[in-house]
Amino acid sequence: MRKFSELWRPAAAFAILYLCLSLLLRIVLWWQFGHEADVSVGNAAAALLIGVVNDAVELVYVLLPFTAYLVLAPRRWLSSKYGTLFLFIVFGAVCFGYFYLTAVEYYFFEEFDARLNLVAFDYLMYPTEVIGDIRDAYPVGTVMAIALVLAATSTYMLRRWLSAARHVDLSLKERAPLLVVHAVLLVLAIAFVPTGLLARFDNRVTNEIAINGISSFFQAARTSEIDYYAYYRSETPQVAFQRLTQELQKGGGEFIDLDQGRLTRRFAGSANGLGKLNVIVVSEESLGAEFSGAYGAEKTDTPELDALSQHSLMFANAYASGTRTVRGLEAITASFPPIPSVSILRRPGNENIATWGSVMHGLGYHTSFLYGGYGYFDNMNYFYGNNGFEVIDRTQIPNPVFANIWGVSDEDLFHKALDYFDQRHATGQPFFSIIMTTSNHKPFTFRDGVPGVPPKGGGRHAGVRYADFALGKFVKEAATHPWFDNTLFVLVADHGARVYGKTNIPLRTYTIPLLMYAPKHIEPRRIETLMGQIDIAPTVLGLLGVPYEAPFFGQDVIAHPEAARVALFNHNHDVAVYRDGKLAVLELNKKLETLHYDAATDSYTTEPEDPELTGLAIAYYQTAYDLFKQRKYR
Repeated sequence: MRKFSELWRPAAAFAILYLCLSLLLRIVLWWQFGHEADVSVGNAAAALLIGVVNDAVELVYVLLPFTAYLVLAPRRWLSSKYGTLFLFIVFGAVCFGYFYLTAVEYYFFEEFDARLNLVAFDYLMYPTEVIGDIRDAYPVGTVMAIALVLAATSTYMLRRWLSAARHVDLSLKERAPLLVVHAVLLVLAIAFVPTGLLARFDNRVTNEIAINGISSFFQAARTSEIDYYAYYRSETPQVAFQRLTQELQKGGGEFIDLDQGRLTRRFAGSANGLGKLNVIVVSEESLGAEFSGAYGAEKTDTPELDALSQHSLMFANAYASGTRTVRGLEAITASFPPIPSVSILRRPGNENIATWGSVMHGLGYHTSFLYGGYGYFDNMNYFYGNNGFEVIDRTQIPNPVFANIWGVSDEDLFHKALDYFDQRHATGQPFFSIIMTTSNHKPFTFRDGVPGVPPKGGGRHAGVRYADFALGKFVKEAATHPWFDNTLFVLVADHGARVYGKTNIPLRTYTIPLLMYAPKHIEPRRIETLMGQIDIAPTVLGLLGVPYEAPFFGQDVIAHPEAARVALFNHNHDVAVYRDGKLAVLELNKKLETLHYDAATDSYTTEPEDPELTGLAIAYYQTAYDLFKQRKYR
């Protein structure tokens, strides 16, 4: 037994270091972010204990290469100075990687109040933007230098443990049981200990502190596009479909192809509508309602938006569908629920689906998508290009005044848009366009000379102030163009600034500004009706009064303010339906949580399951999943 312990001592050295550093990270996460989410000392202590268990389980995975090497490497190699040197180098490199990863986890938690999750996995698909953003927004060089020093120090301090294996005189046959035992433990961990097994707190942030970051990341990778029926509450497809059609019928329209298992509704249009105005949708990056005085902020960062709200239809109770740009674009463009894991912008089979653009194209509009960054990011170019939109991205905006890793400045994008709309107006064809901005995003860098906005280092508030400045400038300049009087502007955020709060779906962080502005055509008023981003297209089409057919999941909240009022949400793997103060959350492994939400105090109370609300949540998400997979969302 003594020889076995000496053989495995290099692996044990890393295990001890791993457990201590993971524990320290959890303490820091609780101290820095737990108070804001009401994580009590008692729950924090429990999370730390559970975290040690989770880390021990994760070590079964992490240490397998160590064990395999120590068992399978030739005895002569292990006892040689080169074999020992190799072990020192590998150990130091692994330590460096883990010290650096610990810092990454801290900064990720600071931004997302979560361990490495689907966002982290998705971002790996776009290394140019992400690495550039990290380099500009975080102290990468300093962190790497510190990690290098700590790794070298740890390797030196543990040198006796690392050298112990060279003195073990065991044959391969004698060493083999160590690998067998490790393999058995690995099988047991895979079979019986999923990520989050022991994290069962009511507080989301407590659970995030308790789980293991590496395990969380690989769970995200494994479930980035998953079978709805295998992981979420479901019912007979026919029952879910019928329940949803009954719900959508409350919002008007005539179903025309239910016999084919489709949701297409025909809307007759209205002679009292605004007619075929141009429609420009500006999707503002990360512009949460929390920054706007018009939406209740004590100190506003959006004076331009606030001023526009006085001359617009202002939707005071609007919510984003998710926490990513693709979720906002998915809802705005396709009026489609945020089904679990991956947005339809990035799913196979997203060509020629039903979109707001396809409806407008059928009405004789030219349709376009304008983006300040490179449109390969999040598959935007492919999605919009294969759904009838002309796509303009950064490659077609030469010589910008200012740009960073995410794209050209909002001012450059809007300047391009004005020129482009002039060209569209000259053809005599009405146009429909979605503009996606990028400036309100880390690293929050801007050109010199913008009032109240430092060029660099101003943080999120500077980002919001610049986005608002550029938006106000765009609308003012648009007013001097000949197409302005015949244009409806829809000003909305793609999502809020960040997700924070102790619940799985923290609703306050999903609140967004939404204005519909056409001063020659719309009388300003405030609309309190609950709505989500999937309701924007049906509401605008209702305002225009045009006849159309579409299988949209959203509703016209002006024509039917009380009918079927729900909001749909996604956060990581969780999806939810909100109605009448109640939130039904569908979670992985067919779990369900039902909450009552008090908006006045931003507080939640766990309630017994509401079968009707649960059934409605299943109807929306299961049916949306089925229609997309079966290519019936056409």
